Amino acid sequence: MKANNPIGIFDSGIGGLTVAHAITKVLPNESFVYFGDTAHLPYGDKSTAAIQSYTVKICDMLLKQDCKVILIACNSASAAAYELAKEYVGSKAKVISVIDPVINYLEAHYPHKSVGLIGTKKTVKSNVYHRKVDKLDCGIELKSLATPLLVPMIEEGFFDNNISENIIHKYLSDPILDNIQALILGCTHYPLVKKEIHEYYKGKVDVIDSSMIVAEAVKQYLTDADLLTQNTESKRVFWVSDYTKSFEETTKIFFGKEVGLEHYPLWE
Repeated sequence: MKANNPIGIFDSGIGGLTVAHAITKVLPNESFVYFGDTAHLPYGDKSTAAIQSYTVKICDMLLKQDCKVILIACNSASAAAYELAKEYVGSKAKVISVIDPVINYLEAHYPHKSVGLIGTKKTVKSNVYHRKVDKLDCGIELKSLATPLLVPMIEEGFFDNNISENIIHKYLSDPILDNIQALILGCTHYPLVKKEIHEYYKGKVDVIDSSMIVAEAVKQYLTDADLLTQNTESKRVFWVSDYTKSFEETTKIFFGKEVGLEHYPLWE
């Protein structure tokens, strides 16, 4: 691994752009390679075996780009394939999930509190958050709710309108989430509807956006490993397994300009 090599970031689609954008704020000089597996989204309803297969192929692609870090910017893939990715990548790069930094954040800020989690079916059914929270043994009560309509809704560009508001209100009013003091956005797509979630709770519940927490964790790792880039200009490359208009439009939202999308089919 070399300090001036890029950070690799991947997700099933546009959700990981929330993490990529946070990386640009926390580590403005770092270059990154982003891969959106748009041909297979959403990951939340895929089998563990399928997600693991996609993850290995994407890791292989990012290693070919000489990435020093591979950030799994997807909760479903972090839940299903993080350990496999670490084993596959070995010492060639550091693999970071989006889950562990959030668990560390909960331990520091929410001991003996009631915390909600919304995520895909895959993330919630994996119980990975529950297992890690229980291991902390710091009195956190975790209440989880699968919210499977949110990712396809966001991927289709339906956010900040009546459709998204109705769906979000339907999910958040579920009795499972009663009396929580904080809510984890357990999918990297969900910060795109963070404003609507904030409005629903009217400031009474802390909304935990993992993107900035994860970006800070990447910065901490690079600092500790003496791998911060010496470059003064960053290069950002975006790859997709299937071109989609929504991906192009969302990159404009985050980065304020059109970005060149490279096509990298995983099975060809």
